[in-house]
Amino acid sequence: MSIPGACAHLRVSPCRFVIVQVRLRAPSLNTVPPARPPVSRFRAARPVTQRGPMSQIPDDLLYSEEHEYLKATDEDGVYLVGVTDYAQGELGDVVFLELPGSGESFDRNDVFGTIEAVKAVSDLFAPVGGEVLEVNEALDDDPALVNADPYGDGWMIRLRVSDPSELDDLLDAAAYGELVQGS
Repeated sequence: MSIPGACAHLRVSPCRFVIVQVRLRAPSLNTVPPARPPVSRFRAARPVTQRGPMSQIPDDLLYSEEHEYLKATDEDGVYLVGVTDYAQGELGDVVFLELPGSGESFDRNDVFGTIEAVKAVSDLFAPVGGEVLEVNEALDDDPALVNADPYGDGWMIRLRVSDPSELDDLLDAAAYGELVQGS
């Protein structure tokens, strides 16, 4: 049979149809893109022990096994408290913090707040007992400072230590590095 108005050499059989199947391959949902090395947004001005791709461990800080740090200030017995670079890397992007008010007191290992990230919500533990003198209010507007600069602008509370002997139970950089490597 010929098709009117078509080229004379084209002929179509009235009972034959051609079915074309096209299979599209979608990427599997179970595949994971290759990991990219992290990009540090800051450069530490103090000596740093490098422990793996995600954790910088400054040598001049004290660390808890729950991944909080204490950084000495110019005042005797007063420390800045925050989470370590390792902890923020494990949590992912920090989106919210619940921190105590000035004047509140905590015993060692008491929960002093919570940190909410894309991956999880975690409690924050007081590495030593003491009184909160100040809260980093910059974190209200920009909680991602914890990710960008955990040992600098990302500190959480300024704490006056009630029992200085508790500092002896904290880890130095080398011991904390071993803890992180074992994680």
